[in-house]
Amino acid sequence: MLDAPRPFLDVSRSVTGRAWTDRLDAGTTRTATAIAQRTGISEILARIMAARGVGIDDAPKYLEPTIRDLMPDPSTLAAMDPLSDRIAKAIADNESIALFGDYDVDGACSCALMARYLAHFGIEAQVHIPDRIFEGYGPNIGAMDKLIDGGATLIITLDCGTTSMAPIAHARSRGADVLVIDHHLADHALPDANALVNPNRPDDISGLGYLCAAGVTFMVLVAVNRALRQRGDTGLPDLLKLLDLVALATVCDVVPLVGLNRAFVVRGLEVARRGDNRGIGALALAARLNGPINPYHLGFLIGPRINAGGRIGNAALGTRLLTLDDEHEALVIAAKLEELNSERQRIEVEAVEEAAAVAEMEIGSGEGPPVLVLASANWHPGVVGLIAARLRERFERPTFAIALQPDGTGTGSGRSMPGVDLGRAVIAAVESGLLAKGGGHAMAAGITIKPGQLGPFRSFLADALSSDVSVARAATALPIDAALTARGASLDLVKDIERAGPYGSGNPGPLFAFPAHRARYAQIVGKGGHVSFALTSEDGARLKAIAFRAANTALGDALLRDSDTAFHFAGALSIDHYQGREQVQFRLTDMAKPQR
Repeated sequence: MLDAPRPFLDVSRSVTGRAWTDRLDAGTTRTATAIAQRTGISEILARIMAARGVGIDDAPKYLEPTIRDLMPDPSTLAAMDPLSDRIAKAIADNESIALFGDYDVDGACSCALMARYLAHFGIEAQVHIPDRIFEGYGPNIGAMDKLIDGGATLIITLDCGTTSMAPIAHARSRGADVLVIDHHLADHALPDANALVNPNRPDDISGLGYLCAAGVTFMVLVAVNRALRQRGDTGLPDLLKLLDLVALATVCDVVPLVGLNRAFVVRGLEVARRGDNRGIGALALAARLNGPINPYHLGFLIGPRINAGGRIGNAALGTRLLTLDDEHEALVIAAKLEELNSERQRIEVEAVEEAAAVAEMEIGSGEGPPVLVLASANWHPGVVGLIAARLRERFERPTFAIALQPDGTGTGSGRSMPGVDLGRAVIAAVESGLLAKGGGHAMAAGITIKPGQLGPFRSFLADALSSDVSVARAATALPIDAALTARGASLDLVKDIERAGPYGSGNPGPLFAFPAHRARYAQIVGKGGHVSFALTSEDGARLKAIAFRAANTALGDALLRDSDTAFHFAGALSIDHYQGREQVQFRLTDMAKPQR
């Protein structure tokens, strides 16, 4: 029998209604002690690693992840050899190649990877990124015709194509070869492509289903390099210089930061910090990024600006920017994406307010539905994923947001929570005739819905996912990694714990409890309703602190009202690089009144 989670600081109900538990049980505590004793690393870092499943013998390599150690032979992926051989042949024969990508960050990075690789051999690929509103997700017959009419004899789809039966069949009927590089969930019926590499296809046993499309694309390029080398080619591209694109996509697609993904991000950040990619550098300037590029910058500053083109503007801008070597043009496109991102933020705020009001009425005073499925004719199709993400966070349940057209059809996006596989449920709904189109992965999905399908789809999700959602929502206790004080939360400590990163999906960022501290000088700041304050200990030490989007919430009210009251605080630590000066910042997650 598994040990019950141990309470932390005796918090059974916090300000947000959660219990606090020790992330480490007795066994992992012993492992943490052994790691610290054997390796000489700090006890705090050892606790973080042990809580994330790192064993005693694995600890040294975990802190220095390398692509060489963690990448398997690319041929372990089903259909990799015929696919990489076909690309190698196209390069050797100087064929006309076209790329068809998705309109999100993962699609843009995957296309940029392939385009940069082909450019090394003097091949300027046609690139088509579909318009989210007029074309929708994935290949379509009109776009395939356009690429073939432009001379393409080989079409490579990136971050899409796994469910595109008719467009791929059409392209092949016109004499073009089609290769699919994807990671989205696949049912047993695959399109008749010349080769399809997708670690989530039913017959793939590589165990690499956690990769994003850019990660799969990188493995394809490793295999193509090998195929060209076997042909006697020399002067092949240095693929490690492209890891900044893989890191960007891996963070933004919210895939688990474990195994090879973690190595991609650690090594990709090193490349990004050199500033080799003009597009990433231009976006960093547009976002007024402070300090060295880190995962937060990729996921919350650079990624959203790339996505803005696909959401409400020209979907091809992001891919174009990431393939540029001309600094002036990169700055021009980055400025355009900055404008689009500001407009996207305005549209998003209005839509989220409307959606939240509808959700609150639907939930009422009871438990409400296990999955929120909301639809409106007022929402821009480009922000439905953002609406779903905000509501999933606020109401702690999977959420779909659907933008309805005048004819009653709709395009929607869903966001899930750990333990609830949304992509598989959507595929099942498509197979049952409850959706016109749909796909995705465990944490996110996209759908196309016809008039009359909304109610049945909502009922289907409630029946299919109710049990999983109940289990996931019951596991809402806040896991704490260790207790600290404001004085002990030093720059050296934060830099030390960053060695076990990057943190994110699958590798949760460490949360620390600060017992019996106070929140001083609390005030609302910024357009997002954030609350800034100083976290102070009894000995007078202070930490710069912030609670994001906390205004008009229980947390925000407590911070603004109870500055003289001692609370236990829980949250994460990071380094703020404001005006070139390094300073520790505390990001509040929860707070609780001491029991004694």
